[in-house]
Amino acid sequence: MPLPVDPHQYTLRHTVSCCGVGLHSGRTVNLTIKPAPVNNGIRFFRTDLPSNMHIPARVNQVVDTRLATTLGNGHFQVSTTEHLLAALQGFGVDNVDVELDAVEVPIMDGSAEPFFQLLKSSGKKQQNGLRKVLRITRPIHFAEGDSKLTISPYDGFKITGEISFDDTLINCQRYSIEITPDRFASEIARARTFGYVEQVEELWANGLALGGSLANVIAIHWNRKSVLNEDGLRFEDEFIRHKVLDLVGDMALLGCPILGHIEAYKAGHSQHLGLMQAVAATPQNWQMIAMKKNGAHAILGKSRSPNRADKTNLGQKTAAGVLPAFGDALPAAT
Repeated sequence: MPLPVDPHQYTLRHTVSCCGVGLHSGRTVNLTIKPAPVNNGIRFFRTDLPSNMHIPARVNQVVDTRLATTLGNGHFQVSTTEHLLAALQGFGVDNVDVELDAVEVPIMDGSAEPFFQLLKSSGKKQQNGLRKVLRITRPIHFAEGDSKLTISPYDGFKITGEISFDDTLINCQRYSIEITPDRFASEIARARTFGYVEQVEELWANGLALGGSLANVIAIHWNRKSVLNEDGLRFEDEFIRHKVLDLVGDMALLGCPILGHIEAYKAGHSQHLGLMQAVAATPQNWQMIAMKKNGAHAILGKSRSPNRADKTNLGQKTAAGVLPAFGDALPAAT
C-alpha cells in the first residue's frame, strides 16, 4: 500500500550562505549549506577549527538540551541547531553539509523563516536514493514532571502541542498541524523564540544570550500582558507555534521521516530527547520501512531488543541511555 511520503531523497540544487549572530555568544557566525550525496544525511562542520571532522545530526550526538539543542562528538560542539533542522525538515531536504565558523548556528530573527527562505532560494534536487521511514505502530509515551509526550500511529506526520503559563498574554495555547512544506512555511516557520524580560536580563548577567535582542526574541513585558517588540506578534498564538517548531527540529534527529502523531504538553528540548529515547527503547512499537519508487514499501525489521546489533544498527549505548543510531543506515529526516 502506498504511503504519504515522497519515496526519493533530496538535496539542494545550489550552495547557499548566510551571516548572523549567535544567540548566546553574540559573535558573528557565517553559515553555508552545501548539497550532499545520497545517504549523507545532515552533517555539521566547524570551519573555525583545524579538524575536518563532522557531527551528524543524530539523536545520539545530543550533549546538551539546556536553552537549546547542542550536538557534540567529543572534540567540538554545535549549538542552537533546532531552527535550522526544522527548516531542513520542513523544506524536505535529506542530504546536506552545514559549515559554520563558530559554536552556534546563527539565531537570525529567532525563527526558522530565514533558513527556509535560504533553502527555497536554492531549490531542492531529487536524488536516486530512496528513503527509509520510521512508522509508529503502537503509542509510545514519555513523561517528566508536568511534561507529557506521546507519539501514536498516524498516516502522516502530525504534531499537536499545548502549553500553559500563569500569565495573561500566553495563558493556555494549543496548536495542531500536519507537517508539509506548504503548511510549515505558512503556519510555523515564522514563529519566534520568546522569553520574559527578566529571564533575558538574568541570562545577560550570566554571560548568556549576549546576541539576544528585540530583533530575534519575543520579549514578554513585566506586566505579562504585552510584548516589548514594536511590531508585536506575528501570530496570536505565536508562542505555541514556536514550541511546535522546536519539536519539528529536534525530531529531525531521529534521522528519517516519521509516520506518527506527536502530542506534547509543556515540553521542551529535554523532553523531546526523552521521547526519542523512549522510541529507541521500544522497538516493538514501530517499524522501519524502505520506500519504493511507486510509493510502496517493504518492512526492514521486526521487533527486536534495542541493544542487539543488526543490519539497521538501531541500538547504541551512550551515557544518555539507549539511543537509535539511524545515521549508519538511513538518510536524514525530511
